[in-house]
Amino acid sequence: MRNRPQYSKSGFAVYLMAALLFVLPATAQAASFDDALNAYNKGDYQTAFQIYKGLAAQGNPRAQNNLANLYDMGQGVARDLRQAAYWYGKAAAQGHSIAQYNLGNMYDYGQGMPQNYAEALKWYQLAAEKGYRKAQNNLGIMYDRGKGVPQSYGTAARWYRKAAEQGFDKAQFNLGYMYKVGEGVSKNQAMAAEWFRKAAGQGHAKAQFKLGGMYDSGQGVEKSYEQAAQWYQKAAGKGHMKAQFNIGNMYDFGQGVVQNYQQAVQWYRKAAEQGHASAQNSLGNMYDKGLGVPSSLETAVIWYRKAAEQGHSLAQFNLGTMYHHGQGLPQDYAQSMSWYRKAADQGHSKAQNNIGLMYDQGKGVERNLQTAAQWYQKAADGGFPLAQYNVGSMYELGEGVLQNYEKAAEWYQKAADQGHGLAQNYLGALYHQGKGMPQDFVKAHMWYNLAAAKLKPGKDQDMAVKNRDKVTQLLQPEQLTEAQRLAGNWQSKK
Repeated sequence: MRNRPQYSKSGFAVYLMAALLFVLPATAQAASFDDALNAYNKGDYQTAFQIYKGLAAQGNPRAQNNLANLYDMGQGVARDLRQAAYWYGKAAAQGHSIAQYNLGNMYDYGQGMPQNYAEALKWYQLAAEKGYRKAQNNLGIMYDRGKGVPQSYGTAARWYRKAAEQGFDKAQFNLGYMYKVGEGVSKNQAMAAEWFRKAAGQGHAKAQFKLGGMYDSGQGVEKSYEQAAQWYQKAAGKGHMKAQFNIGNMYDFGQGVVQNYQQAVQWYRKAAEQGHASAQNSLGNMYDKGLGVPSSLETAVIWYRKAAEQGHSLAQFNLGTMYHHGQGLPQDYAQSMSWYRKAADQGHSKAQNNIGLMYDQGKGVERNLQTAAQWYQKAADGGFPLAQYNVGSMYELGEGVLQNYEKAAEWYQKAADQGHGLAQNYLGALYHQGKGMPQDFVKAHMWYNLAAAKLKPGKDQDMAVKNRDKVTQLLQPEQLTEAQRLAGNWQSKK
């Protein structure tokens, strides 16, 4: 989804302070204006209101703008957006650029008057042409989104640039984004990084996050996890949810920072509490494994569920696994299947494989090897090596599918190439027996040897070692040397 451009929205205190920078000549009227200014700065809003009201009635545009601000914020008077819009309009009609901008905002958001993008555009335009940078940025947004005017990324970029060159951080961010995605300007990651950096240096959290992402991926800048972590940290400290998740990841995996599970948990939690689904899943994983926090399967389930209910496929798989094995909650195959299906429907290969396993074993469903084979196949097509091994096994044994040694060899090969130990062993067996392929003792030894090195000590490894020893007796010395060379070459490429 395209990022929303950065508005200068209705932070009317900002408008008032900008307006208060204007001073009148040294006359009785100017003194009254100064009195209002002093009263406002002391928090005496009622006195400020009375003075501005008198000056505004005399037609003073600065006083009219400031009076509108007081109505807008409800300072010294009951909040009244209609009165605010009325007085902004009075000052704007006299060419007061800040009032023109403020009036544009009122039309833009429908405050104190019906929403009217065409009118908002008109007043932004008048203020922008006077060089008021916030109006220039907001005018850019109108063209960017096609609000009150036909959409034009090129015109949007030009107005963003005018405001950005005046140092306005939101416009710098918006212009950086235009360069990043190539809208209104030629796509240029280096220029995107440059503008993001300008905004980030002023403390703009979204720009800090984007700049961190560019260092993370090496787009427009030399890849640097250290720099990425620094910028993510800055944005995270300002409450930026995605940055909090990303810096949590950096601490989790030790990228750009010293690995620190406690810090990872701290940042995951901040993002998770803001509703970030991936952070919720990751926090669940930390409790699941006892990383950075005492292990608590019950707490892991709570966080997995929060993420799963947001549609996070990995969390749905994880929650399904917890139900499957009765970890952190009572074992419930029906619930396990339900969550696996949600993840599987999003293409999650491990969930698809586990659905196949449940049909294969008849857990929570009636045993159905054909359905099991179909789910294994879905996961295998997604590249999951365990599922590829399972499909190979189904074809070898003729379970759920017609027995087909060629197909068995094909799927064992796919899984074996990804380092799946059992697939390597059974691929070796097919070469050994000449099933589905020409008999080849050299390749049989190669795959048995790789399986023996891959599998953990136990019956599976013992089987691979026994098979390797059997086929060794069938090899000439030079054939054994070749088999060992092939196994070594395979390992060196992984």
